[in-house]
Amino acid sequence: MPYGKPHDRIEVTVLSSSTTHSLVPVDPAAFRRACARFATGITVSTVSGEDGTPYGITANSFTSVSCAPPLVLICIDHRATGLHHFRGSSAFAINVLDESQRDHSVRFSQRKSDRFEGIAWRMSDAGLPLLDGVIAQLECWVRQTLDAGDHTIFIGEVFRVWHRDGPPLLYYASEYRGLRD
Repeated sequence: MPYGKPHDRIEVTVLSSSTTHSLVPVDPAAFRRACARFATGITVSTVSGEDGTPYGITANSFTSVSCAPPLVLICIDHRATGLHHFRGSSAFAINVLDESQRDHSVRFSQRKSDRFEGIAWRMSDAGLPLLDGVIAQLECWVRQTLDAGDHTIFIGEVFRVWHRDGPPLLYYASEYRGLRD
């Protein structure tokens, strides 16, 4: 068996011999509501500008891609004010928020320039802004970017990680949630 566990392999069974599909436009509001039914953690992705200024943005579009090599991705809306800083950087950091850091999520989602003012953070050895109090941090080299619809996807190779136990900040059905045992 080429896979380590039986459930690692997903097979698709074709139910129709027809290869033509009717393309019906999906209602954007219905699409957003359906995607909101997938619970996600909340991250603040950060970079340093060319002058060393820290920039960050709230992102729940984050996922692991590969273990060997360790790859992750984030997706940033083309309308995001800090997108050009991410496009101009060779590295980014992902800060996974603790459930007590809802205010960080809100702060880094707003269109304001002083997002780091008044919060605890530090610059990593690699020159990336890292937020204090988070439950995990991943520092990544940008390996690939691609535009997909109204977002840019950044694939990063993780070169440094840190984590601690703690309850994550979650987002489900367009609301912040906590983890319940």
